[in-house]
Amino acid sequence: MQCESFPPVYASDARALILGTLPGPRSLEMQQYYAQPRNAFWPIIGELIGAGPDMPYEQRLARLVERRIALWDVCARAYRVGALDARIEPASIVVNDFPGLFAECPGIERIFFNGGTAENLYRRRVLPTLDARPIPMTRLPSTSPAFAALPYAAKLAGWRKGLAEFVG
Repeated sequence: MQCESFPPVYASDARALILGTLPGPRSLEMQQYYAQPRNAFWPIIGELIGAGPDMPYEQRLARLVERRIALWDVCARAYRVGALDARIEPASIVVNDFPGLFAECPGIERIFFNGGTAENLYRRRVLPTLDARPIPMTRLPSTSPAFAALPYAAKLAGWRKGLAEFVG
């Protein structure tokens, strides 16, 4: 199935950028980032900045923007069967317009990856195309329910440590 990313969530004063890989089937159906109820993203963000899954979606996005955190995916579109990043067809990947985003948000100080696939795709497909200043990057534990090897408490601890200077 051809999957398409959502527009980025940001304000021009963003200091941090959180990158996923590509919306899954439930997110595409709901037209919301991390709409899969078993994904730990919104519960973790709820603990860190008070934008949990019980809050209306638009308010969660507004809370991220207020905290100067941008949200996007590495892939603009790709072909994938099911929800797993491992099922993305590499030849079908088109990456998002990161030069455009960084021009709109020149104050981004750090990029956070929601898991290894987002980081690997960014490093391989985006980083070599950028002429911009280097931005420090940090991989955070995947919030995907498919990454069951790490319990929620450990995922939360990893995100809390990684985002500490941005959510303090």
